[in-house]
Amino acid sequence: MFVQTVALKEVKFYAFHGFYPEEQFTGNHFLVDVEVTFVPNGDSEDLDRTVNYEVINTVVTAAMKQTQKLLETVVKNIINELVAIYPFILTATVGIKKLHPPMPGEIGHSFVQLSYTSPK
Repeated sequence: MFVQTVALKEVKFYAFHGFYPEEQFTGNHFLVDVEVTFVPNGDSEDLDRTVNYEVINTVVTAAMKQTQKLLETVVKNIINELVAIYPFILTATVGIKKLHPPMPGEIGHSFVQLSYTSPK
């Protein structure tokens, strides 16, 4: 059995996620990673039989435009939408890095990741 992976890595956004009102006002840079796996179904040249990474990008872009207090909510929303569009997904992992979060010290990024495994 083959298992296929489709992913987007380090998709950069400027968005307004954050627990504190200042973060939702000033915004920050984020990097999003998405990786899904599934069993290929037939013709590998047919976009209707695979996960289209353009669709992944559309889902991620929409989620990043909806300001949330917690990145945990954003990653969960992305996974929920991808599973709704592609119910044949076996696994999905979404991670978001907030670059240089506004805290004391020189922090490269904070990171939140959530993984999904199909119950099938």
